[in-house]
Amino acid sequence: MNFSFQPSHLRPVLTVTELNHNVKIILEQALPLLWVTGEISNLKQYPSGHWYFTLKDANAQVRCVMFRHKNQYLDWQLKEGMRVEIQALVTLYEARGDYQLTVENIRRAGLGLLYEAFEQLKAKLEQAGLFNPAHKQLPPAFPKQVGIITSPNTAALHDVLTTLHRRLPSLPIIIYPVPVQGDGAAAKIANAIRLAMSRAECDVLILCRGGGSIEDLWAFNEEVVAQAIYACSIPIVTGIGHETDFTIADFVADMRAPTPTGAAQIVSPNAEEIIRHLNHLNQRLQLSLQRNLENKMQRIDLISHRLLHPGERITHQFKHLQHLKERFSNAWARCSETRIWQLNKYNQRIHASQPDLPALFKQQYEWASRLRRAIMHRIEILENTLQHQRAHLVHLNPQSVLTRGYSIAYTLDGRILRNWRQILPNEDVQISLAEGWLRARVTETGE
Repeated sequence: MNFSFQPSHLRPVLTVTELNHNVKIILEQALPLLWVTGEISNLKQYPSGHWYFTLKDANAQVRCVMFRHKNQYLDWQLKEGMRVEIQALVTLYEARGDYQLTVENIRRAGLGLLYEAFEQLKAKLEQAGLFNPAHKQLPPAFPKQVGIITSPNTAALHDVLTTLHRRLPSLPIIIYPVPVQGDGAAAKIANAIRLAMSRAECDVLILCRGGGSIEDLWAFNEEVVAQAIYACSIPIVTGIGHETDFTIADFVADMRAPTPTGAAQIVSPNAEEIIRHLNHLNQRLQLSLQRNLENKMQRIDLISHRLLHPGERITHQFKHLQHLKERFSNAWARCSETRIWQLNKYNQRIHASQPDLPALFKQQYEWASRLRRAIMHRIEILENTLQHQRAHLVHLNPQSVLTRGYSIAYTLDGRILRNWRQILPNEDVQISLAEGWLRARVTETGE
């Protein structure tokens, strides 16, 4: 809804329905879920299960409605004139234009302090480690004796005893009678826990009582009871109130059951289930023994079938020896035949590859004759070549030139003189003749 300031002639004209709808939205958005205390009056419980009443104090009143799906979990009776505390949403019933409280939760006046004390003690003990799962013990599967801490002659004790007797009739039970509500009940419950621990005559303890309001169960929310449970060396199972009831004792105990009957079921094995399990194990054992016996009998039959008379065993061994002898003889014969066949094969190959000596000798003679002829021919060729080379050398021999009247002049160091520029005046030269040599001195050179 728009709340901007506008001139009156510009503001829209609302119907009553629109006005109530807008007021409802404003109330629900402006006021969150809240607690209100007052006195019940004009209580009406309709067949539909919805409750309508007026919550009032000395100066004012307000209409309230609590629908069936909210009030069906209430475990106490709402009455006229009762002071209560309600948790509700502020809303508007548009059809009549009346504002009302839609109740989400309700409790008797004064319980708020109890809940606050409960939460404070819970937080304190949790921080101190009393709720630590590492400290908790599992109850024994087959207890020798069970202790019950509760008030005698109560329905809760009767339910526990009935359940224990039904599940395991032979289980011994010790009852530690204590008051479970009222002044001093918490201290007496703590003393009973310590007494059961000191006597050490039970394997597990059941701490239980029937349902009730938070005031009725308050003895189990005292710190003295929580400390006694935590210090107890015997496992404690709690079964206090109904499934929706939680106490400090439940958080400290080793195990919590939703009801006293549930606690009895936790601590006691079911005799019928044990008998059924034992019968099942007995059947399995008998079947296993029968199968084992059948296997042994079958093995004996197999061994007896394999067991032979010594004479028969010797006969079998002799037959086996004869069989081996025949196999050896046959193998030896086959081996000999194979070796003979290979030997014949090698002889044939040797005969096939034996050389023809006369033919080889003839071939050798022919090759020797051909070699001699080739050598003689080669010698002739070489002699002719030698003669030709000799004649050529004789023709080129300087000594032959000298016989025709020529001479060769040398320097003293052996250089042949081919022109006058190679020698100087007054230098000695050596002159080779056809026969002998001589030394001369150069007196003059020129062309």
